Amino acid sequence: MISQQLPRPPDDKLTTLLAHLPPSSTYFSLEFFPPKTQAGFTNLQARLARMTTAFRPLFVTVTWGAGGSTATKSLELAEICQRQLGVPTVLHLTCTNMNQKLIDEALDECRSAGIRNILALRGDPPREEYKDPVTESSPKQIQAKEEEFVWAIDLIQYIRKKHGNYFCIGVAGYPEGHADESHPEAGKQSVEHDLPYLAQKTKAGADFIMTQLTYDADAYRAYEHRLRNYVDTEKNEKIFRDIPIIPGLMPIQSYQIIKRITKLSHAKLPQDIAARIEAVKNDDDAVKKVGVDILSEIVEKIRAMPQPDDLPRGLHFYTLNLEKSVAFILEKCHLLPSANEPDTSSSEDSDTPSEESDVAVEGTDKVNGHNPEQRTMKQFKRRASSVNAQPHNRVIVGMSRTKSSGNTLEERDADAPSITVRHATDDAGAGIPASKQTRAQKLMISEGQGSLGREATWDDFPNGRWGPSHSPAFGEIDGYGPSLKVGPITARRLWGHPNSKEDITTLFRKHVTGELHAVPWSDDIDSDGPSVTGEGALRAETDCIRQELLAMIEKKGYWTLASQPAVDGVRSDDPVFGWGPKGEGFVFQKAFVEFFCPSDRWESLRQRLIDASEFDVSWMKVDAEGNFESTDTVSDVQKDGPSSKRTPGTSGVNTVTWGVFRGKEIVTPTIIEAESFRAWGEEAFSIWREWRMCFPRGSEHEKCLEKCRKDVVLVNVVGQKYIGEDGRSLWKLLLED
Repeated sequence: MISQQLPRPPDDKLTTLLAHLPPSSTYFSLEFFPPKTQAGFTNLQARLARMTTAFRPLFVTVTWGAGGSTATKSLELAEICQRQLGVPTVLHLTCTNMNQKLIDEALDECRSAGIRNILALRGDPPREEYKDPVTESSPKQIQAKEEEFVWAIDLIQYIRKKHGNYFCIGVAGYPEGHADESHPEAGKQSVEHDLPYLAQKTKAGADFIMTQLTYDADAYRAYEHRLRNYVDTEKNEKIFRDIPIIPGLMPIQSYQIIKRITKLSHAKLPQDIAARIEAVKNDDDAVKKVGVDILSEIVEKIRAMPQPDDLPRGLHFYTLNLEKSVAFILEKCHLLPSANEPDTSSSEDSDTPSEESDVAVEGTDKVNGHNPEQRTMKQFKRRASSVNAQPHNRVIVGMSRTKSSGNTLEERDADAPSITVRHATDDAGAGIPASKQTRAQKLMISEGQGSLGREATWDDFPNGRWGPSHSPAFGEIDGYGPSLKVGPITARRLWGHPNSKEDITTLFRKHVTGELHAVPWSDDIDSDGPSVTGEGALRAETDCIRQELLAMIEKKGYWTLASQPAVDGVRSDDPVFGWGPKGEGFVFQKAFVEFFCPSDRWESLRQRLIDASEFDVSWMKVDAEGNFESTDTVSDVQKDGPSSKRTPGTSGVNTVTWGVFRGKEIVTPTIIEAESFRAWGEEAFSIWREWRMCFPRGSEHEKCLEKCRKDVVLVNVVGQKYIGEDGRSLWKLLLED
């Protein structure tokens, strides 16, 4: 790992930072994305402070939403990293489906915040018919924009033209080829096809290459070898010979995430790795542990690859805003600086490790006669209980003394109960703040050790649609990208050319029957799957409620997006409902369903939900304009009875899936809450827009989808009863006439 005692470079440009590193060293960087909710964004700041202090990455990157959809939050997050945390920051910046004004504002904001690095990306394929119209009265720069920003090279040239060499510019590389369905005939996913375009971007001013995620070390080795030896026909030289090439690596957080991510990115999952994950796929903890081993092995293979003599080796981790797996990988691969090194991130930090930190990292530095490279996770975990027992926001106040006038503490407390004496302190000692945590302690917290570690890593798994909205990891698992998850060609192949609501109903019906792999709102869309028919993506448990879902679609006109049946204490190794450690616990579920309801049917459904107190349900609704209602927003006047009859569990977090396992706290992988539902509602209605943009402007298909978007509301209903026959009461309520 790099030495932290090197003199600070004159600027934070990545090329400058690398020039100041020893050529034989290894560095790493971390990627973050802005969470969808403000609570998640706020909590991410605390996690960033801990991770950057404990891990000490060379730099961090911040993602940029498609079309500038996260522009404000991305810029805010990048400024926090650069200015508040003092970590060199790379801002992703896409150029398609954006106007030039937003790009100019982003670059100006970067300069104001001291950000010197940009990762220039194309973004979503441009859709010509949906560009903002340009007229003769449009500003000249807007008129020019239509020809300027089509590819990443256009953005690179624009930055160089307007800002010279102020920014260090990176571009994307694809170890297994770039899958671009807009040009399928031009060698889809071919490294050889990509190379001339990558060469053009490099000659236009790119300073480094950061690759898409990869799990195939052999494919990455071949890719880097091909780049280093590629000869540009125009310059007749090896233009990639000395450019930094940084491989992208994503820790494996869960079985569903790895399956989805590899499909979205078209990254290959080698057979041996896939088999190791499949063997533990129902146990998220086991998947993470296996994932740490897999990523650590890939890291070591990449570090062993040949590298130009004057270039240090880099590794880039796509964190998904989670920290535990990254911490273990960095620890296992000895990529961290010495844990006893002074924490220089704040002038308030002490340079002298506390007694607890000395014990916690005993045998980890040369002062104690040991080599830092021989440090193991077991050594690092020693005395974890005492380290994590450090007080935080803890105040001990002095007791009131009225019975004794002695001068010493012993004299004053002579006639006080002994238990009071043991827990008393002078008033002068009250309010003394707890000591600052050392780097060793912060790393142990990132690894989830002790009470503080459990508190810090409570959202240990990706927290997209069904996780807690206040989690730092709440948002898109891929950080950025089109909400539709596929491009126009695949969308038309999967879902045809709808002209009416009946056509849409047919798609949802086929999805539930298993004839259609996915609908536009599905989390798991296989772009290489069947066009219309084939094995569906619904889970086996859907068989229990398939007829109810079909009745909702065909009789009620509700288009179902997500659902699950009620489950009362099934063993964790059950072949249909089981999850978690096999044979070590029991799992439970409340029945719920989420669906689009025609606006003209919502009022009658709403009243039925309000009146049906005997069914014990909670519900939420949002429309395309963001108008929100729920069980909690309905006034007592509208309810049948006093407020004491209000359905329990509707305020705050509503847990709908949980498991009880030996030696563990109760695990709650699926929750439903208002803030996350509203965030998802905004995305769900935007998917209607994305879908309609797969067709020419003004076409019958486009007008049909836009009308559907405006004429439906999104509804989520949870049945609070899950025991026995009561678990089916939700469906009875929704299907009654």
